[in-house]
Amino acid sequence: MDLLNGILTREQRIAVIGLGYVGLPIAVALAEKAEVIGFDINSDKVSAYRDGIDLTGDIGSDRLKRSSVVFTSEEERLEEASFFIIAVPTPIRSGNVPDLTYVEEASRIVGRRLRPGAIVVYESTVYPGVTEEICQPILEAQSGLACGADFKIGYSPERINPGDRVHRLENIVKIVSGMDNDSLDTIASVYELVVEAGVYRAESIRVAEAAKVIENAQRDVNIAFMNELSMIFRHMDIDTQAVLQAAGTKWNFLNFQPGLVGGHCIGIDPYYLTYKAEDKGYHSRIILAGRHINDGMGRYVAQQIIKKLVRQKQGGEEPKVGILGIAYKEDSSDIRNSKVVDVIRELDEYGVRTLVYDPLADKGHVKAEYGIELVSREQLEDLSIVALAVPHREFKALSPRDFERMYAQGGGKTFMDVKAAFDRSLFKQSGFDYWSL
Repeated sequence: MDLLNGILTREQRIAVIGLGYVGLPIAVALAEKAEVIGFDINSDKVSAYRDGIDLTGDIGSDRLKRSSVVFTSEEERLEEASFFIIAVPTPIRSGNVPDLTYVEEASRIVGRRLRPGAIVVYESTVYPGVTEEICQPILEAQSGLACGADFKIGYSPERINPGDRVHRLENIVKIVSGMDNDSLDTIASVYELVVEAGVYRAESIRVAEAAKVIENAQRDVNIAFMNELSMIFRHMDIDTQAVLQAAGTKWNFLNFQPGLVGGHCIGIDPYYLTYKAEDKGYHSRIILAGRHINDGMGRYVAQQIIKKLVRQKQGGEEPKVGILGIAYKEDSSDIRNSKVVDVIRELDEYGVRTLVYDPLADKGHVKAEYGIELVSREQLEDLSIVALAVPHREFKALSPRDFERMYAQGGGKTFMDVKAAFDRSLFKQSGFDYWSL
């Protein structure tokens, strides 16, 4: 009986290693078609999932409670699996160097429990060559098995967009790759069980790895261009949004917007590509230039806030700035690599007190990760400036009058709408000093 038939008859199990924003949705979806083990070294996370508590906010506790996924942090349970999906973080270290610590450790864990006939698929974002040059040798060393003869490998880059209610695992075309035709067929068939949009069979593992990093590098460069335009038009006293609306009337104008670029993908993946390029003797110019611009946008926004505060001239009163949103993107609780933190830290350097409120982010996670204490919405009062950093739906439902209640009596009403979530004229008519990128 081949591996696919074993999965379909539930005689063979799938194991998903890493139960974050990527791994959990895959595990839950596959569990509706097959026997699935969900493994994570974080026992607290595993306990939460067993109790039906969705820490990602993307699955929903009801669906999680109904799921048949066997959640565990016991490595021995992986011996029951024959198809492995590794979906662990791949961050960057100081100096913007790829950090493969998690994917290497996951490879060791799986390698120790690997059986003949198994397939190991990596979903973590990596630069071209990591799966075959780094992960494969680890699997072989830990298992004592030979790749190709005893087990096979593949790569299928994740495309999940945290907080996105439209673009989901099920309706996004999945890139799949395998080390040979047999492994490719099996990997494609497994993902086709849950991906309604179908799969795209890349011609090699390296092609699939490269496709992933350029997807986000492309977005990064385009957003960097918009951010630079915003800074240019600021010097010209031209409304950037008005320019983009006018230019957008042309059929082939790309509708990107300026903003803070954080998260675990767009703000990190380009460095994986440029790192490998440097290793091959090529120094990136466009990609790194875009990264330089986007990495500096938090400081730029903070400096614009400082300029507004100076113009307000509040005498001896301590200015207070309300920061709305700390997640890296709207309608998500994900705070990884949030560039809003750069804004807060830059303001702190100037001695400006900030009150940070985010209805979706976990207070404990924010405190542990960044040392920032989130406040309640009721505490947003007597503010000198309100900065809408992340336009969650809750914030976009507010009116100018709702925001007006947050300001100090008798002071100015400066509203920093970083991503231009609101109509500028609406706020100007209400007497606000409105600013956006």
